[in-house]
Amino acid sequence: MKPPKQGALRDAYIVVTMLLKFIEGEMSITTFSSREFNQDISRAKKAANQGPVFITDRGQPAHVLLSIEAYRKLAGGQMTLREALAQPGVADFEFQPPRIEGLVRSADLA
Repeated sequence: MKPPKQGALRDAYIVVTMLLKFIEGEMSITTFSSREFNQDISRAKKAANQGPVFITDRGQPAHVLLSIEAYRKLAGGQMTLREALAQPGVADFEFQPPRIEGLVRSADLA
């Protein structure tokens, strides 16, 4: 399954993918203030090879710096949702999604 081209589902796919990589230790998240970023761009670029670099303005995340490889993985949809959710070595767990009422109705064939 390829991720959707746009919208909330696409955003959720990206977040889940990044969180799983972070949890599995495949990436680290680094934060730079705008001032730190401007003073040491080469350090930020090196950090981006290990994971996303959040750049803050007045303490709030404003930008994210990614390596081109990480960007292409996120934008290109090379990983399926199943692969993103797979957690090798972790026991199965129960998942009961909430039931959404009112989205489906019977067809009116009259």
